[in-house]
Amino acid sequence: MTKNIIKSSKFLVDQAMKKICTISVSDALSLCNNKNYIFIDLRDIRELKKLGKIKNAKHVPRGMLEFWLDPKSPYYKDFFGLKVNFIFYCASGWRSALSTLTAQEMGLKNVLNLDGGFTMWLEQKGPFEELI
Repeated sequence: MTKNIIKSSKFLVDQAMKKICTISVSDALSLCNNKNYIFIDLRDIRELKKLGKIKNAKHVPRGMLEFWLDPKSPYYKDFFGLKVNFIFYCASGWRSALSTLTAQEMGLKNVLNLDGGFTMWLEQKGPFEELI
């Protein structure tokens, strides 16, 4: 480990997982057409272009999350103000675990992390769409 790094990314993910709620892909599959849930894809745009995304999911670049969540930010996205539940996901659930914790710490209460991420979603034949 690099001398300057005192906490590994795995440690941070493990700590986040203790503080957030997760949802299994099998439970989330029944919610993908439910208007009370919005799936948030935190992956890099290159991942979306290569593999697609969960049908109807909103893409939120992880690096912009805090700014898109904050109503006082010029980058705020209105959908974060809706009275719905959010399911964050990435490829495996690690980036989304950290993002879920960040969103909770900023005050978003109705957010879940998709356990296993998009990889598990595809393995369980979840509906997805390709980017055009």
